[in-house]
Amino acid sequence: MQIKRNAEIEILNRLVKNNPVVAILGPRQCGKTTLSHQFSSQWKSEATFFDLEHPRDVQRLEEPMLALENVSGLVVIDEIQRTPDLFPVLRVLADRNKKAKYLILGSASRDLIRQSSETLAGRISYLEIGGFSSQLVGESKTEKLWIRGTFPRSFLASDEKVSYQWRQDFIATFLERDIPQLGFNIPAKALGRFWKMLAHYHGQIFNASEIGRSLGVSDHTAQRYLDLLSGTFMVRQLRPWYYNTKKRIVKRPKIYFRDSGILHALFALENKKDVLSHPKLGASWEGFALEEAIKTARLKEDEVFFWSVHEAAEIDLVFQKKGRLYGIEVKYAQAPGSTKSMRSAMAELSLNHLWIIYPGKKSYPLDRNITVIPLSDLNKIEISK
Repeated sequence: MQIKRNAEIEILNRLVKNNPVVAILGPRQCGKTTLSHQFSSQWKSEATFFDLEHPRDVQRLEEPMLALENVSGLVVIDEIQRTPDLFPVLRVLADRNKKAKYLILGSASRDLIRQSSETLAGRISYLEIGGFSSQLVGESKTEKLWIRGTFPRSFLASDEKVSYQWRQDFIATFLERDIPQLGFNIPAKALGRFWKMLAHYHGQIFNASEIGRSLGVSDHTAQRYLDLLSGTFMVRQLRPWYYNTKKRIVKRPKIYFRDSGILHALFALENKKDVLSHPKLGASWEGFALEEAIKTARLKEDEVFFWSVHEAAEIDLVFQKKGRLYGIEVKYAQAPGSTKSMRSAMAELSLNHLWIIYPGKKSYPLDRNITVIPLSDLNKIEISK
């Protein structure tokens, strides 16, 4: 079973029209390859695919200029991070071969694939995707998406046991194969212990010293591990919003797991019953809802922040669009109301609007610029023109 990603295909049509090279970035198994096939099916001319995990295609690209210089139409290169030497070749081809467009797929962020931004500057545009979204699967399946996570094979599994086993296998493969293939010489067990411990920081401020002491590693090593998990789209580091103020603002990042299913697997929560009885229940749902809001509003990683001051006032998500500042707060509660923290944020940051996401069914206003919305109404997050 496939779910067609019409919104992403529409974005790809625009990006490919205006750029010789377009990169789809996202975690492994999130659906990048499927999306590229869905996109290529409506491509007017022929599409040529190269999978750099397939030995045959690796051999075909041993002489990349020879293999690619006469290819026209859409050229799709999957798992591009495995062969960074291709980037200089793509730069030459992007300038020389006007009959081809290049769609490259990668399982690492731009920071980990620096060659793309450096070598292809001015020639490449990026589309970052995750797994399925609540908008894509529909309101009736949103709880299932939260419990199992957004990875297609986990969400579409025949039952909860199969889904859970897939996620456990994904974690093992990620640690034992994917990380070494990116060129990082980190013991799988060490990174695995860090990842499991990091789960307890989900929705909290990251403390490198504290977690480093617990694992017997330095602050620098703990931060390096976190950056690696961020760069492979497993974890989101929300940076604090900086502005001129005399208040003592929090300066360390806040940590969220991008996929709730992976978070549940690291806690050994096999099914819905396990999740609903776990102490991290509220934090899990809040992280899931926040990630869904980021997807729906099409916010990039460098556009999202949180705001917090040491006096305990905070807002989960702050972002700027069209010169105005907006906020999102997530509450795992049946009827959220206005709080001192929200009012403080509205006044201190001059927020244009604040949305409060909750697991209920109805939207309602709390103030002229504060609206409570259910997760199913994320499309009501509208940015003023």
